[in-house]
Amino acid sequence: MIRNATAVWNGSGKEGKGQLSTQSGTLSQTQYSFSSRFENGTGTNPEELVAAAHAGCFAMKLSFVIGEMKFTPESLEARCDITFENGAVTKSHLTVKGKVPGMSKEQFAEAVKDAEQNCPISKLLNTAISSEATLL
Repeated sequence: MIRNATAVWNGSGKEGKGQLSTQSGTLSQTQYSFSSRFENGTGTNPEELVAAAHAGCFAMKLSFVIGEMKFTPESLEARCDITFENGAVTKSHLTVKGKVPGMSKEQFAEAVKDAEQNCPISKLLNTAISSEATLL
């Protein structure tokens, strides 16, 4: 399976503007710029998209891991905070809250650690990855 996205950039790095589009059409000429990346401008940025990808991948992998442990999650909410400093992504921190009937906190922590280490986006990122979990 191959997935794709396209970036079009016009102009200089600081004054220019770009658009991002994805194969699925979920993003279609979505704006990004210097100000949306390094300030608080309108639009998205690569780090925000990496955070979304990591949170989504992690939550899905966690659901599979929990299923392998013979539980069914009622809900999983994952947040990813990407740290971008000195021109590099240096950290990805995952925070997850889960409702999993019958699962102990220890089992949930074990499942979270497994998903943190083994989701495909975690494996892709060459950075420090950490997580914290709350079983509701």
